[in-house]
Amino acid sequence: MKKFSLWILLMPILLACNSRVSISELGLDAGIESKIDSIMAQMTIEEKIGQMSQFALDLIGKGGNAYYSDEPFEIDPAMLDTVIGKYKVGSILNTSNNRARTTEVWENSIRLIQERALQETGIPVIYGIDAIHGVTYTAGATFFPQEIGMAATFNREIVERGAQITAYETRASNIPWNFSPTMDVGRDARWSRQWESYGEDTYLNAQMGTATVRGYQGSDRNSVRNSNIAACLKHYLGYGVPVSGKDRTPAVISESELREKFYEPFRAAIVDGGALSIMVNSGIINGVSTHADYRLLTEWIKEDLGFDGVIVTDWADVQNLYTRDNISKDYKGAVKAAINAGIDMVMEPYNLAFCPALKELVEDGEVSTERIDDAVRRVLRLKYRLGLFEKPYWPRAEFPDFGSNEHEAVAKSAAAESITLLKNENTVLPLPSNARILVTGPNANSMRTLNGGWSYSWQGEKTEDFAQQYNTIYEALQNKFGTANVKYEPGVTYKMDGQYFEENTPEIQKAVTAASGVDYIILCVGENSYCETPGNLDELTLSENQTNLALALQKTGKPVILVLNEGRPRLIREIEPGSAAVVQTYLPGNFGGDALSDILSGDINPSGKLPYTYPKYEQGLITYDHKPSQNIAGKMEGAYDYGAQTSVQYPFGFGLSYTTFTYSNMSVDKTDFTSDDIVKVSVDVTNSGEVEGKESVLLFSSDLVASLSPDVRRLRGFEKISLKPGETKTVTFDLKGEDLAYVNELGKWTIEEGEFMLQLGDQTTNINCTKTKVWETPNK
Repeated sequence: MKKFSLWILLMPILLACNSRVSISELGLDAGIESKIDSIMAQMTIEEKIGQMSQFALDLIGKGGNAYYSDEPFEIDPAMLDTVIGKYKVGSILNTSNNRARTTEVWENSIRLIQERALQETGIPVIYGIDAIHGVTYTAGATFFPQEIGMAATFNREIVERGAQITAYETRASNIPWNFSPTMDVGRDARWSRQWESYGEDTYLNAQMGTATVRGYQGSDRNSVRNSNIAACLKHYLGYGVPVSGKDRTPAVISESELREKFYEPFRAAIVDGGALSIMVNSGIINGVSTHADYRLLTEWIKEDLGFDGVIVTDWADVQNLYTRDNISKDYKGAVKAAINAGIDMVMEPYNLAFCPALKELVEDGEVSTERIDDAVRRVLRLKYRLGLFEKPYWPRAEFPDFGSNEHEAVAKSAAAESITLLKNENTVLPLPSNARILVTGPNANSMRTLNGGWSYSWQGEKTEDFAQQYNTIYEALQNKFGTANVKYEPGVTYKMDGQYFEENTPEIQKAVTAASGVDYIILCVGENSYCETPGNLDELTLSENQTNLALALQKTGKPVILVLNEGRPRLIREIEPGSAAVVQTYLPGNFGGDALSDILSGDINPSGKLPYTYPKYEQGLITYDHKPSQNIAGKMEGAYDYGAQTSVQYPFGFGLSYTTFTYSNMSVDKTDFTSDDIVKVSVDVTNSGEVEGKESVLLFSSDLVASLSPDVRRLRGFEKISLKPGETKTVTFDLKGEDLAYVNELGKWTIEEGEFMLQLGDQTTNINCTKTKVWETPNK
């Protein structure tokens, strides 16, 4: 393609009369589409394939090799000339050497990349990053709780505001594209990416994911400029329920659950949130590698939803189609399968063979030019929507609020609203201001464990290098209760240079001895940081060392407040009974220690609720929306006892407060309804305690009889309110009749005549569907 000047790209061009007649219907911008037409008319096949390519930053770094670079990091002009000059690559991702960089380094690096790209083709590069709880790879960025903690807030507003801040600070890093939010429904506690999800419920994931997309992208998906960025939903589809519980391993999901529970959050974030891109599941669903699944990628997304954005692979997953999944005899065949299935951009971090392989496939007629043009159009559209043709890089100085006190205050509030009080025997909490405290356990004095993975590095192991200005749990409690009243003896410590589960030789007796002379023991247990496959486990039980530490400290007779700091619910069956209180912090981020100290002292009233079911037994994993036969209280009559019982530690949606809330006067505006109706459901909530508090009001439904065995209950709405002592507020939900439908075995949405029970707190009422309806559209 001949290089063209920027003014040609930007000049207003009216849409030609023979262009796509559905542009306005699809919400496309006619001006953008016309500019894309003009560019594509001049592009060579090499330039088009380059736009479909994405490579890692280390590939163009000086020194080292393709996998790492010299420090301090600098762009290698020769490699940049190969990647941009020879292969015309249109996208770069990730950080260098698996390490966070300053905004100044990001500005200089991306400016050099963009200048070379504009010189070569006139088309800017789109840079992508995993900024999943703040700007993961930028030093000084504001870090929020991980997604599982944000879900526990049950607060859409704080989730959207957190996403706005992350978008602003990602733009301050000269990066316009974020591989977030993670929309995997985390329904298996064993999975190493549980903490990256919004929990086990479909509706909660859809609501929080959509709020995140809106926070990232703003209100105009055709003009995502200035302090906004493009969202990328991941990992489409069904990634969070591997049969083995281990990362990137196959899943088996029924057709009805695939559509109703796993597809729905993605559908909502696209249709309601306007998400501009999607990243694909690295695994296999029902025997089909997702990266080669035409039905899921093209039919369900591009055709059924009219999705006009970009579908990008996950890390090196096209290679995996032949090296791991064995669905192709060679790399070229893997590329063919992925592109023809609907992949638009291939994340091949180091393998430059992608470009010539795809070119050969086009020349041989194995991949059509129409498929190439569709993918390239989508990539260019994303770049235009982000304003990259107008402004491919920008001064860091344009973002003065990066890491500001205001941003950090929101992050601390989010951490406080996420922390969940699970037990408070004899109201041991909050602690008195003069309490003498022993802080112990492997998570007591670590910023790494508070943040988890994707924090300054992939596995989070470099966190201590960047987060020293923040407070660990121990430091925060010292600040709150006074240095003289708080002492520290860990008893158990992690082997920080080993694998996440490795621990040093325990010194439990030291902790027991240190417990003399204190009034309370704050025992901080859980997990060290991990991410993805390195976080796989073989046992969900808390480590033997940590369990033994808890049991030994409980024998001292001092009240033990068990603080959980973990990415997934590790089993605590043995130590929960002897704990006076249990507090779940999840992975609360840099302000988790401060937020926890505010809650333990009573300065903040806890309001988090569990976004998953906390299991009690390794063989008792269950979700709250299980089928009736999965948990039967009684047994069958006669000679044979066919039934099942599953005990859980704590149920989905559970969370205590320092006050009490009373529900009353539940009502509906109609008792009979059809799928086309909206039922108004109301309840009065009163703070019947003595302190101000926040309550997440959760609306559940139960389909009492259905042709397919119905789930025992489903979350249909939630609102978070704040109440002063004695105050009452009426909370009203608009419940769409069609939202009570389920997906049948043929993949069709179905609502049947019959009764549904609605529940708010301890209040219930029944409503009656008067007309059966079955429909196929993916948009409910």
